Amino acid sequence: MLDLIGSWLISVWPYSQEIQPLRTSALSGWVEATDPKVLTQPQFALDEGAIAAVNAHLEALQVKGLPAERQGVWVQSGRTVLATHMGTEPLPAASLTKIATTLVALDTWGTEHQFTTLISYTGTLKEGVLQGDLIVQGGGDPFFVWEEAIALSNALNQAGVESVTGDLVIVGSFAMNFKDNPLIAGRLLQQAMHAPLWSTAAEAQFAQMPPDTLRPQLPIQGTVRTVEPAVLETQTTTPLLQHKSLPLVEMLKQMNIYSNNFIADALADLLGGGGAIAQQVASMTQVPIEEIQLINGSGLGADNRLSARAVCAMLMVTHDMLSDSGWTVSDVLPVAGIDTGTIEGRLLPQATAVKTGTLSVVSTLAGAMPTVDKEVVWFAILNWGSDLDGLRDQQDRLLWDWISLWSLADEGIDAIARRPLVSGETVQLGEPDRNSILLEF
Repeated sequence: MLDLIGSWLISVWPYSQEIQPLRTSALSGWVEATDPKVLTQPQFALDEGAIAAVNAHLEALQVKGLPAERQGVWVQSGRTVLATHMGTEPLPAASLTKIATTLVALDTWGTEHQFTTLISYTGTLKEGVLQGDLIVQGGGDPFFVWEEAIALSNALNQAGVESVTGDLVIVGSFAMNFKDNPLIAGRLLQQAMHAPLWSTAAEAQFAQMPPDTLRPQLPIQGTVRTVEPAVLETQTTTPLLQHKSLPLVEMLKQMNIYSNNFIADALADLLGGGGAIAQQVASMTQVPIEEIQLINGSGLGADNRLSARAVCAMLMVTHDMLSDSGWTVSDVLPVAGIDTGTIEGRLLPQATAVKTGTLSVVSTLAGAMPTVDKEVVWFAILNWGSDLDGLRDQQDRLLWDWISLWSLADEGIDAIARRPLVSGETVQLGEPDRNSILLEF
């Protein structure tokens, strides 16, 4: 599946019954903490084999009429830069931009951060009937989808709310199914709350939930409307329920697996926008700001430009930050041999954690690859050209050329084989435990 074909799409997300469970990666064995000096004081010990592989990559593109000066490559092991071509030139990065968003989100909120949605009411609640309005106070959760809404609605039924005579009132930043217009999001929530109103899409997602999940029955007789937070403060409201989003690390993993533009841009807006993210990334990586030019958090648009060096630095800093909490960079990126999404159909070395990027004339790939001879190899490949399938094939071939030099680490392959046993924790959309009933009747 493509990251993005053409900048007119707003997101790429195979949100269907094939969506996979959210799981930890359990690949921490092959990546160790990075000394900060490898970022600020790299050493060039260029590897002849690595350089030859890069040259072969460039020659294959030039045969297709793609100029070498529009292609960027950087490959590094620890403090040692092994090969580079146009490595400090900012080039269109497409969804590699999401690596910057991932890094700054983790630095700002931490791995376990959850966005809160508060449900309250006005009026009276008696014998299951709310004589008043049901109020939804959004907290910026960009990953509130059918399953989350169904679980929330079941929790309201459990609290004793069976029907609402008034309106569904939306306050603050509330989105549903990647729709951030509050009225549209509110209507989707109203539909989710009462199973007889469900669409085919809602039924499909419900079918993926645990078999004992109930079908909520919570009709709202009024309409969906919005009010400003200041207006709500003048009213007497009673809190009913608090909903928590997925932990940030799990949300970022899914964002990057499917290269979801909505989530990335929603997080970037909360973080101050592309320019603010670029400034923070430059500070954290010590890469010149000229090599980090961002206009948003998703990578939509050719004006999002990163150097290959900057991309590798972001990956290494992201890993270091995650290591403090017991995670690795593979816990926020898709991993070859385990995950699907945008890497489905790619011929990537197993256990390689990667991020893809695609625009109409841009294809990019970056990540971390466990090897025997060079330990963890960090790489970024930024290609320009319209033959996207051809560019992807050349990127995959370049990784295998490097593997032929350094060999794929056995522990990376073993980690995949052990994953079902050691990952342990499974996080599902629509988990009931992330809804806390504050008032029960």
